[in-house]
Amino acid sequence: MFENVRADLRASIANRKDGTWQRHRIIKTLRALGNMGVWPVMAYRFGHWARGVRRPLVGPVFRVLAFLMRQSAMIWTGVFIHPAADIGPGLVIHTWFGVFVGTTRIGKNCTLASGVLISHATRSVGDNVYFGAGAKIIGDTKIGNNVVIMPNSLVMVDVRDNTTIAGVPARIKLRGGRPQRFEARKVNGDAAKIVPGQATGEVNASVATPAPSLGSPAGPASVSKAGPGPAERSVKAS
Repeated sequence: MFENVRADLRASIANRKDGTWQRHRIIKTLRALGNMGVWPVMAYRFGHWARGVRRPLVGPVFRVLAFLMRQSAMIWTGVFIHPAADIGPGLVIHTWFGVFVGTTRIGKNCTLASGVLISHATRSVGDNVYFGAGAKIIGDTKIGNNVVIMPNSLVMVDVRDNTTIAGVPARIKLRGGRPQRFEARKVNGDAAKIVPGQATGEVNASVATPAPSLGSPAGPASVSKAGPGPAERSVKAS
């Protein structure tokens, strides 16, 4: 259990893009524990371990504590992972709320986003599988290794290794199963600045020069001073 917990914490730290992985070991652990997605994983690890404790007095006490931890994590985060599931190390809940994992077998380095459903009927999930937000796995299905399941996809068939699958139901299959990660950007609250250049000068000049009004010398009244129009020339000729 402890090896899997350490692997889960390392995966949670590696998932952060704010430089936490470069800090001290204690700081990294505290930052990882501050992630809400870690606590359902910890509750699952303890509950899965407590199921194997068969001592007459200690076993029931541990299972009751595991039940309370699981219920508390489910209330606070909206994530339920069945203790009978067999999940490898490196489990990361990237965004919590609305996550359900049934009694299935999942490999290592699995990433779950919000709204993911892995039903009890799922045969197995391989290693390095990424579940996008809202992905659903139902039926007697098997997911291979290095698979990316796109958000809001409904998977009802087996998925082979090194595949990206999408659709409702999921029928679009692409080669490669490596998710693309994006760094989080912080908003500093500053107003957007205009990039200096020729375009900026043109914009500033157009803004600084007011539009001519009807009563100004540059308005329509000055147009008549340029010369008589076609109608005036025709009247004079007659």
